[in-house]
Amino acid sequence: MTDKHDVDGNSSTNSGEGRSDSDRGQASNGHDDVTDPGGRWQFDEKVTLVFDDMLERSIPQYEVMRRAVTNVASRYMQPTTAILDLGTSRGEVLAALLAHGEDDFHFIGIEASAPMLAACRDRFKESIETGVIDIRKMDLRTEYPDVRASVTTSVLTLQFLPLECRQQVLTNIYEHTISGGAFILVEKVLGCTSEIDSLMVDEYYKLKLKNGYSMEQIERKRLSLEGALVPVTAAWNEDLLRMAGFRKIDCFWRWMNFAAWVAIKE
Repeated sequence: MTDKHDVDGNSSTNSGEGRSDSDRGQASNGHDDVTDPGGRWQFDEKVTLVFDDMLERSIPQYEVMRRAVTNVASRYMQPTTAILDLGTSRGEVLAALLAHGEDDFHFIGIEASAPMLAACRDRFKESIETGVIDIRKMDLRTEYPDVRASVTTSVLTLQFLPLECRQQVLTNIYEHTISGGAFILVEKVLGCTSEIDSLMVDEYYKLKLKNGYSMEQIERKRLSLEGALVPVTAAWNEDLLRMAGFRKIDCFWRWMNFAAWVAIKE
């Protein structure tokens, strides 16, 4: 993906400037970026079509975060090991990491959504045929790939899993990470108090309005995600990582209610 943001996450592309009223709420590929007001959020065909554009307009400092994830992850990639992306969606993380070397690594994307799987497999068709990439359908709530991973990434994935499943998933990640390997976690988070959380949510909504969403669209999406996306505090996420076994943990990117961590296995 091209770099469109400055360090504040602002640009003419990301701010909604230059969009006509008819363009607001519409993805750059021409498909409507709307959410069924009566339906619960699903990673269906409709979402798959607009997913990349939706993330770019919904995640603060999106390109900054993506570059940081790639740069941190690439430092821990070790030859002959698996590079595992959980909740790979359309494969943005894998595409960026592929640029750091195809021959000595086995890239694996895990995805539960059938439309996302189809889009990802189509995107990496040649690499799948040559055995460089493997895109697997798997439900992390009940199963986990049997791999030796030097890098595992979870970019805005864990938050969609039931709370009662997250500790086991993180334990699975730790157990399948080789010594010296790393886990990269990116999540939407809650503020540590209701006052601070409200402040961060207000700032986030201001950003989405600037990026071309209407308050009606923001509220509609919030309602559809209710119960599907369940964030926890940054401290809670760090506690989960420690309970899984990780001891070297640090936050390397944060904007209000979004954060990214690296956890290294000793």
